[in-house]
Amino acid sequence: MAEKEILLTLNGLKKLEEELDYLKSVKRREVAERLKQAISFGDISENSEYEDAKNEQAFIEGRILTLEKKLRNARVINTSEVPGDTVSLGVKVKLKDLDNDEELQYEIVGSLEADPSENRISNESPVGRAIMGRRIGEIIEVEVPAGTLRFQIMDILR
Repeated sequence: MAEKEILLTLNGLKKLEEELDYLKSVKRREVAERLKQAISFGDISENSEYEDAKNEQAFIEGRILTLEKKLRNARVINTSEVPGDTVSLGVKVKLKDLDNDEELQYEIVGSLEADPSENRISNESPVGRAIMGRRIGEIIEVEVPAGTLRFQIMDILR
C-alpha cells in the first residue's frame, strides 16, 4: 500500500528535521548515559531507573522512526505554483465572519502542521476544505457540528 504524502511548509520541514537531529544527537546519548548509570547500580531486574531509561529509549526510537517516515513522504508546499489570487496551501487568508462581523486570519497548512491555537488550520479541516481554491471576495458556507458558518474571503497573503 502506498504511503500517504505529507504536505509541509518549508518551516514545518525544518522543524521536523531539527527534532530528528535533536533526538538522534542529544536524546539518544542522554538515554544511553542513563542506562549505563542504571546498570552500574547492579541487579537490573528490580531497578526502576533502568526500566525508566529503557522505556524512554523505546519512545525515542519510535519517534525517530516516525519522523524518518514522515520526512520520506514529505512534499514541501511551493506557493509560487499557485495563482496569487487563489487560496492554497501555504498562504495566509483573511476571512470575515459574516455572522458576528469578526475578522480572522489563518495560515493554510497540511494536517501535520495544523495548530488552531496558532491560527494554522489544515487544508483537510472543514474551514480549510471550504476555502481551498477560492478567491478574494467569495462568500463561503461551512457546515460544522455547531451549525453553519459564513465567511467572506477578504485577502490572500503569500
